[in-house]
Amino acid sequence: MGRRDAAAGLICPLHKRCICNARRVKDSSSRRGRSLAACAVLLALALSGCGSSAADEQDDLLVSAATSLKAAFTEYGEGFSGANVQLSFAGSDELAAQIRSGVKPAVFAAANTKLPEQLFKEGLIEKPRVFATNRLVLAIPADGTIRSLDDLTKEGVTIAIGSESVPVGSYTRKVLDRLDGATGKKILANVRSEEPDVGGITAKLTQGAVDAGFLYATDVEATNGRLKAIELPAELQPAVAYGVAIVQGSKNAGAARRFVGGLLDGNGAGALRGAGFEPPP
Repeated sequence: MGRRDAAAGLICPLHKRCICNARRVKDSSSRRGRSLAACAVLLALALSGCGSSAADEQDDLLVSAATSLKAAFTEYGEGFSGANVQLSFAGSDELAAQIRSGVKPAVFAAANTKLPEQLFKEGLIEKPRVFATNRLVLAIPADGTIRSLDDLTKEGVTIAIGSESVPVGSYTRKVLDRLDGATGKKILANVRSEEPDVGGITAKLTQGAVDAGFLYATDVEATNGRLKAIELPAELQPAVAYGVAIVQGSKNAGAARRFVGGLLDGNGAGALRGAGFEPPP
């Protein structure tokens, strides 16, 4: 056996065991290191996720608003800082009924002042403020043939109005009550649909289901030319005012106050003007 072989024969048995043991220790340490690192990453992600959920929940600001405010409030809500604005739109009467049944949005905005005043007297909301005004108009499809209120009395004409309990329906009935008795009755006789909010009236008109309907000027403007407005005579025009208030016992009252403040003088007021609403009196 040569010197090299002899040396290999003397050294290898012990050396091999040392090398193998060292590799096992190294591999074991490496695996433990990787496991600890993975656990640390998962823990960090879990903590981060929990923190984000808590922050999102804390920052939510639920706003219940009349359907006619959809375009303006959506724009305002998207740019509102300091809270995650969640918007719920429906007829003002429906939203008021929800509050009476225990639903607690942070802010309630109605298309009239009557409903907010009622809720305030019942102790369900703080004192309401008027933040915008609007105009009731006779709305027709862009290619419609109706030209005036008198045309609504003709046989075969179909009309959509708001239900009596929703503000747009109440305003419409005020207009009809100011006409002479026969004209008002003939127009009501041609009503084919009473809708729960302005969205329903708009849909009936844009789908061609009716010839005319009563809407707010801002609703017609929001259709981007699909509908056109016929202005009502000044002596028939009702006073259309919007009321807003903070709901008693709601979460995130600080953000709610800032949201209401912005409607009166701020980005919210700017969004309202851009959508065609007029300032409060």
